[in-house]
Amino acid sequence: MGCALADELTGRGWTDVTVVDQGPLFATGGSSSHAPGLVFQTNPSKTMTEFASYTVRKYTRLRLAGRPCFDQVGGLEVATTPERWTDLHRKAGWAESWGVEGELVDTDRCLELWPMLDRRLVLGGFHVPSDGLAAALRSAEAQAGRAAERGARLLARHTVVGVEQRGGRVTGVAVETGDAKYRVIPADVVVCAAGFWGPSVGKMAGLTVPLLPLAHQYAKSGPLAVPEGPILRHQDRDLYFRGHGDRVGIGSYAHRPMPVGQHEIGPKGTVMPSVQAFTEKDFEPSWRDAVELLPALGESTCTDGINGIFSFTPDGFPLIGEAPELDGFWLAEAVWVTHSAGVAKAVAELLVDGCSSFDLHECELSRFEKVQLAPAFVEERGRRNFVEVYDVIHPLQPMESPRPMRTSPFYQRQTELGAAFLEAAGWERPHWFEANVPALEELIRRRGSDGEVPEAAAEPLVGLARRGEWARRYWSPVAAAESYLTREKVALYDMTPLKRIEVRGPGAVSFLQHLTTNNVDKKPGSVTYALLLDARGGVRSDLTVARLAEDRFQVGANGNLDLDWLTRHAPRDVRVRDITPGTCCVGVWGPLARELVQPLTDMDLSHAGFRYFTCKEGYVGHVPVIAMRVSYVGELGWELYTTADLGLKLWDTLWATGLPIAGGRAAFNSLRLEKGYRLWGVDMTPEHNPYEAGLAFAVRDDKDFLGRDALSADITRKLVPLLSAEVVMGKEPVRHAGRTVGYVTSAAYGHTIERPIAYAWLPIELTTPGTHVDISYFGRQVPAEVAAEPLFDPKMEKIRR
Repeated sequence: MGCALADELTGRGWTDVTVVDQGPLFATGGSSSHAPGLVFQTNPSKTMTEFASYTVRKYTRLRLAGRPCFDQVGGLEVATTPERWTDLHRKAGWAESWGVEGELVDTDRCLELWPMLDRRLVLGGFHVPSDGLAAALRSAEAQAGRAAERGARLLARHTVVGVEQRGGRVTGVAVETGDAKYRVIPADVVVCAAGFWGPSVGKMAGLTVPLLPLAHQYAKSGPLAVPEGPILRHQDRDLYFRGHGDRVGIGSYAHRPMPVGQHEIGPKGTVMPSVQAFTEKDFEPSWRDAVELLPALGESTCTDGINGIFSFTPDGFPLIGEAPELDGFWLAEAVWVTHSAGVAKAVAELLVDGCSSFDLHECELSRFEKVQLAPAFVEERGRRNFVEVYDVIHPLQPMESPRPMRTSPFYQRQTELGAAFLEAAGWERPHWFEANVPALEELIRRRGSDGEVPEAAAEPLVGLARRGEWARRYWSPVAAAESYLTREKVALYDMTPLKRIEVRGPGAVSFLQHLTTNNVDKKPGSVTYALLLDARGGVRSDLTVARLAEDRFQVGANGNLDLDWLTRHAPRDVRVRDITPGTCCVGVWGPLARELVQPLTDMDLSHAGFRYFTCKEGYVGHVPVIAMRVSYVGELGWELYTTADLGLKLWDTLWATGLPIAGGRAAFNSLRLEKGYRLWGVDMTPEHNPYEAGLAFAVRDDKDFLGRDALSADITRKLVPLLSAEVVMGKEPVRHAGRTVGYVTSAAYGHTIERPIAYAWLPIELTTPGTHVDISYFGRQVPAEVAAEPLFDPKMEKIRR
């Protein structure tokens, strides 16, 4: 990683670069020194796929002393169970969406590619010809050589023992050399690319690095007749294989998690710090599984085994970004060989250009909440990620532990109502409520009142026949009742997990005017929807900005990345503070919202007295609230904010009227897609500009703001709604006339329009309503049609009544 970054930086003109490593160059003793070098590109994350694809492109061109640094043997994943074979169809869809060429192949083709396979076990496979083997140390040396030619220095046997700083800014690194001499190397920018030593180096800078080193077993067979073939994954048994001449290398994730403390790295008796003694007993089940898949291995024995250390994070993504409280100290951590060149390019772009051509929101260091930095949390989630690294994971499937972590004040009442909780950012979020089953049954009976049998009446209501087995997981038809009752009556939605940031001070107005795309310099009581852009004009986030006083704003944001962005840019006369933990919010939405809240409050809730996108402070019963007339579901209503200690009282006061039901995230997502409201991080990211994303209304081009100069209304693609024949999940490729033209972002069944909805990025020439396309869903072509948006209440009559 360090060599790749030195190459990328010097290639961009930053030639005053020094690389220090405590080990001998280039076999330094870190993970790269023992890494098997497998580069499988396909990943559910578009960004991780793009990192790997860049690594392939770059390392394919690299040579050292005339020898290649990448062996493009291809990659093959085999399925031995129906579930895995189904999942490979999903994986082939990801590859197609993200521009990686691959194909699903039958058993015969698998045997052609890997003749050692047991035909009786293999149902089929997924083959990517451009995958391959990176020679990690040769790649490092080749990149280091290019960097050195441009002026970079590479210093071996220099152990970092301190990070120098002054006035909140890094000034250099203290090192000890092999002769025990101590010196400080001055630096304006320090990038920690120390792999599993990252937590130790981070500690020197006062930074928590949420990374867990874990030992992973790798062994080789004895000499065999091994035909040259692609790298192979047998994920049903947590195994992978590669050739080593006349031997087969076998890697296993099937064993127990083996965390390694910083003080335990490099015990005596091992060949390098990143290698621990091989524990044969842990490998025995994997050897048996390997022999079962590749019977010829039974003629051999397991040799040269190691327990090699790799880095795992709580969510499986790298750690990229600048330390929040030490300017100039950066991380490029938890990066495997697979993604090394891509991450290096991204970090170099951040340093040189101020933003990256990659969408980095999944990887940014500041994405974690403070509770997610607890050592116990990092270890437990890191262990779990090791166990699940090759598992079939549903996109809504949450980690089971440690939970619950963060709960809203309404959690007790939600539990009493039979909430089905999923988790995000540590928050327990109800997705539907079993208490609403009778409401669903009543709706079905009502639909059947014209003589239809209830079962037939239920289909358009809940879309069951349009949901495959995968789309029925982590979902309930109760969401249909919650959607209908929101549209017809009134529902309470827990919006507490929404990040709330207070921005206040004499310079608050000018600060937010500069950072956001819309005009927030309105009188107190106004609420403004606005965007944060990066220097390239990409959408970093979308916000609701409520002006509570001349010098005080409450910002509804998407998460910690927004908090970090605002904090970094705030001038001295502006205070940015996360108020989420001490507050809560309930969305009260539906045509009866005014009837519910008005008798309880001292505020005038009439349309004339409380206009759309305004806010007031008042009381609901005994509870002081900030009420904002905004709606993410397209119905009349308010977001009611109060302090956490009064949250339960607020919920009970509203509930006691007998008017509302509780609504969950499943219904919420369906309703917001019917209305065409975007979800940042899913529908749009820094890859997209506001005009492409359909958010031009949030851009005031008559004012100056960050990213304005990079914006262009001349677009070649657009985010549009599709009405499809089946409910899909997101990330599927979209085809037109036999070619791949885009991919799906969000998807759900629109219960009150009675059609499956999928938002997708398409070329501008295919975004005319009525255009027919196909969504490739688990290998099947699902017909879809571009629709005009919004799909529900296009004249905004319901939300403004």
